[in-house]
Amino acid sequence: MQFNSLEYLIFLPLVVAAYFALPHRFRWALLLSASYYFYMCWKAEYVILILASTLIDYWTALQMDACDEKPKRKKYLIVSLVANLGLLFSFKYFNFFNGSVHALCDSLNIFYGAPMLDLLLPVGISFYTFQTLSYTIDVYRGVRPAERHFGIFAVYVSFFPQLVAGPIERSTRLLPQFFEKHEFEYARAVDGLRLVLWGLFKKIVIADRLAIYVNQVYNNPGDYSGGPLILATYFFAFQIYCDFSGYSDIAIGSARIMGFDLMQNFRRPYFANSIADFWKRWHISLSTWFRDYVYISLGGNRVLRWRWYYNLMVVFLLSGLWHGANWTFLAWGGLHGGYMVIADITRKWRERWSSSLGLNDRPQLQKILRVVVTFHLVLFAWVFFRANSLSDAVLILRNMLNINFARLSVDLTTGFYANNLSRGWFDITIALGLIGLLTVVQWQQRRGGVQRLLLMRPTWQRWAVYYTAIIGIILFGVYEHAPFIYFQF
Repeated sequence: MQFNSLEYLIFLPLVVAAYFALPHRFRWALLLSASYYFYMCWKAEYVILILASTLIDYWTALQMDACDEKPKRKKYLIVSLVANLGLLFSFKYFNFFNGSVHALCDSLNIFYGAPMLDLLLPVGISFYTFQTLSYTIDVYRGVRPAERHFGIFAVYVSFFPQLVAGPIERSTRLLPQFFEKHEFEYARAVDGLRLVLWGLFKKIVIADRLAIYVNQVYNNPGDYSGGPLILATYFFAFQIYCDFSGYSDIAIGSARIMGFDLMQNFRRPYFANSIADFWKRWHISLSTWFRDYVYISLGGNRVLRWRWYYNLMVVFLLSGLWHGANWTFLAWGGLHGGYMVIADITRKWRERWSSSLGLNDRPQLQKILRVVVTFHLVLFAWVFFRANSLSDAVLILRNMLNINFARLSVDLTTGFYANNLSRGWFDITIALGLIGLLTVVQWQQRRGGVQRLLLMRPTWQRWAVYYTAIIGIILFGVYEHAPFIYFQF
């Protein structure tokens, strides 16, 4: 069941109505049943994986809680890590590593006969695996006690709004909320519905419309050069942001209607003024997960400089691998790690260069330049993230500079309509207008968010905005029920 489907628009109100109609002591059972049903709509058998992960982590946490000696606690933590990461590796990474070893052995004329596994990647496995791992690690560290109520712990693992693509919640934040008695609050429900509406608009109207052009060009990179490749790359930057942040908005809004607060997952990432700042704004729940459970465990930046660079590269390579079993994702993660290392190495040189140009006396101009440079570094890395293979990524980057200015107007439109120049330009204009609208909204969010600004307006103006968004979805939405990009992770 997808958020951008009629089924979900029926499912959510039914669950909300039943949730507030039931006595508080039975609500966890409703949420657990609804969450398992929600997940089983994709492939019923894979609910067994969630249940297995839940049982293992529930048991290991209880065992750790009963132990005073750290070596014994560590033994149960290792059981949790091996079980969860073993499942993740088997379903997501085995064929990737197996295929890579096979290709290496073939190149060396060495026989290697390990077969590939015929397994379908379970939706959201990376998200709920990391969520359960954060729980067991926190119990091991003594951050929180083990949860005794199995049903509520199972709801924490499988809570349907954020089950498939996050945010990746911490047990210290989300688990206590299932014990709270939530009363229906009109203002809170309207606030949640606004987020759901905005998330649907970003997904159906902006992301899925941009995807038409992006998919056409990136799935056939040899057929294009110059303008279309550049435009498709810019479009993809906004497609993936609207797709993923749209999912997060719907998830946060759906939970908020019922009284639950999920963590913010995006904060205007394309206004970041450095790569480090970008990662404080993009997929915040994942970047903070790697910071707290990997980066700090490796020593963070409280080590020798070369070791710090090593820690950065390990974290970003793992982050790339988390996104998918493909060398393109490793290259994407490696680029971001490299950006961070190079930024530190060149810091003094950049400060002197900025001072020599007089930019230190013009902080606004300096900030704009930093935002523009950061955005284009992120844009360059997105080529590897979206390309179907490393060879495609190299081909795209090489052909980007091959611009035929005489045919530029015709070439740009071929991503939409190869034989209809006027219709192609119309769709490109609509896409650019939607990106402009998104940018204006993001700019306004600097002042406290669009929702706060809406609440300051008269009722008729707020409803005018809501109806405009609904009409925009109806008129300009793409109704192919395209899956959210991050479902594949």
